[in-house]
Amino acid sequence: MQSLKIRIARMGQHSLGLPLPSYATSGSAGMDICAAVLNDVEILPGESAIIPAGFSIELPVGYEAQIRPRSGLAAKHRIGILNAPGTIDSDYRGEVKIILSNFGREPFVVHRGDRIAQMVIQKFERADWVEVEELEQTQRGAGGFGHTGTNSERTHHG
Repeated sequence: MQSLKIRIARMGQHSLGLPLPSYATSGSAGMDICAAVLNDVEILPGESAIIPAGFSIELPVGYEAQIRPRSGLAAKHRIGILNAPGTIDSDYRGEVKIILSNFGREPFVVHRGDRIAQMVIQKFERADWVEVEELEQTQRGAGGFGHTGTNSERTHHG
């Protein structure tokens, strides 16, 4: 697998001594992002906090960085990312920050260096709209939320 070279810069004193985003294993799609906080940040139940990541990136045109929750934080502490996945556009040069949300019932404390999110680099396509009077029909049609049911046996057998 060929790797994409992306320029990254540390942002301020709060980034010093922290690892840059990195893959935990050879098969990881996302790079772990550490909290670049100088002091602990407590997130109360039902609240959110913007946590600095301590870096900015220079993505090539046609790429985005998606900021996603970490499954361990979600499963163990009900901590997620409010706008998941967050998108870092190729023309953004500010510091990456994570909107961590506490969906649990207990306060959650973010410590300096905690792995709080993951970042996936994605290629994307831009679209041009072609306005038409009507769209081609499909078997699904306009069926929306829950239209196929919740039980595979009932859906397929009656």
